Parts: sequence; C-alpha cells; structure tokens
Amino acid sequence: MALPFVLKRGLSTSSAMNAVIKNVTIVGGGLMGSGIAQVAAQTGHNVTLVEVNPDLIKKAEDNIVKSLARVAKKQFKDDPEGGKKFIAESQSRIKGTTDIAEAVKDSDLVVEAIVENMEIKHKFFKTLDEVAPAKTMFASNTSSLSIGEIASVTKRKDRFGGLHFFNPVPVMKLLEVVRIPETSEETYQAFMAWGKAIGKTCVTCKDTPGFIVNRLLVPYVAEAIRMMERGDASPRDIDTAMKLGAGYPMGPIELADYSGHDTNGAVMEGWHKKFPDNPLFEPNESVRKLVQENKLGVKTGEGFYKYTTNKL
Repeated sequence: MALPFVLKRGLSTSSAMNAVIKNVTIVGGGLMGSGIAQVAAQTGHNVTLVEVNPDLIKKAEDNIVKSLARVAKKQFKDDPEGGKKFIAESQSRIKGTTDIAEAVKDSDLVVEAIVENMEIKHKFFKTLDEVAPAKTMFASNTSSLSIGEIASVTKRKDRFGGLHFFNPVPVMKLLEVVRIPETSEETYQAFMAWGKAIGKTCVTCKDTPGFIVNRLLVPYVAEAIRMMERGDASPRDIDTAMKLGAGYPMGPIELADYSGHDTNGAVMEGWHKKFPDNPLFEPNESVRKLVQENKLGVKTGEGFYKYTTNKL
C-alpha cells in the first residue's frame, strides 16, 4: 500500500532527514546498472543487483570487480593493502539475485536501469509496486523517456523520480535528479542526499525531454549532422571547429559515433513522435540510413567515420 502524498510547509526538511537511503536495489546489470551498484557499494551502501539470469549477474559482478580495481589503483597507489581492503569491502556489500521480490523486501530505494522501452518499464514497475514495501522509493535511470509516464502505472508517484547517471558512472560526477509534480519533498531531499553520499554533484530538473544534458546535447548533435547533410562543412571540419573553437573534448560527429546511432536515433524518433511540431527533434535521414546499414559508430567499426581501433 503506497503512502499518501502529503506535503506540508515547514515539515519537509525534518521529514527528509528520516528518509535515509541505506539499502539499495539496482535492476539491470549492464554498464549503467553495474556502475550505479559499484558507486553505491564503495560508499558504504548495501546493494542488491537484479538480473534475469545467473550468467548476467556473474558478468556484472566481474565487471564491477575490474572497475573497483581501477579505482583502488588510483586512490590507493601508495597503499596496496588498503586497496585490497577497499575492493573486498565494496564487493562484500553487493549481492546478486534474479528474484525481484526477495531483492526489495528491505530496500529503501530501487533504481531501474533496464532497456529504454516504455512498455517493458511499465510491466516492470507494475510488478515492483506490488512487491516492494511502502517505504521503498522508486527511480528510473532513463535518459530519454518521461519519468511521469513511467511512474503512471504505480500507486506511489510521491515516492518516484528520475536519477539519471552518466557513463561511466564511477568516473562521471554528475547526477540529474528529476522531479515530477507528484514527487514529495521528502523523496526529493532523500534523492539529493543519497546522490551526495555516493559522491555525485546533483542538479535538479523537471520532467522535460532529455532533462538538462541530453535536452541540450542531442539537438546540438542533430544540428551538426544537418550541417554536414547540407554540405555546409565536412564532418572533420565540424568536429575540429567545435573542439578548438568551443573547447569541447569531442566534436559532435565524433560524439554521435561514440554514443551509437541506434541509441541516438531511437531518442530522436521517440521525441519526434511525441513532439512532432518541434523542429529540434526532427530525425536525421543520414542517421536512419546508417542504422539500416548497421553502421552504428565505434561499436560496429563504422559510422560517419571508419574505425580500426577504438580511437578516432
């Protein structure tokens, strides 16, 4: 049974102090999910990682140990024994399971990091809402879908929000905390406090397409591709101009190849379908063609550029 939504001026700060997040469940053990699990575990939180089968759990756990070793090498370069202890203690706080009901029975927060598909997310959160305790807060790590629409199938919209991490999670310092109108002040403050506790810098955003970073970044990349499509400038010159003229670490065409045209294309197609009158969300025909040809960028060896290694 979900807690009723009550927001009273003057009580929000003290109420939020009671909503301490200690036990965290991460659903989805891919790059994002395993990264979130890692940063939570290495900052003292108890983590349950949920995947659909034992093989995927083992793969996620192996990736986490490798990533922890990289962190330890940097943070404990003069203290190898301290590094070993850091890895062992962090690893001990993570347990894997395929049983979602078991995973959430004492969970303060569930972070969903599964496939970017609204139907699949709805099915998941309907099930989760039935088995999770009333105290449990829900969050989605979606980068492009509406938090409000995801939350619509639950009875705890007051305890629902977006926690959008960036890849690679152990390295990237930003966390976008996304509020929907129903998100309670207690839930919001708990999310902000937890973000700080795991070492992130938190920014707040309403439930707008792409939140802050992707709302600006995706149209920027799309406009760079339109410039290339019109023949205004070559891909290499566009990238060089933005790196040397704007100080960006990577040009927009390079970034599109790095991110993957299947991912970028799906985001643009989804936004265009929902907001057909917004010219910034108009999909790029050249991206559609690349996706059809399975030239998805760095991960397939070819996109707008060709790759023999993972370096441009």
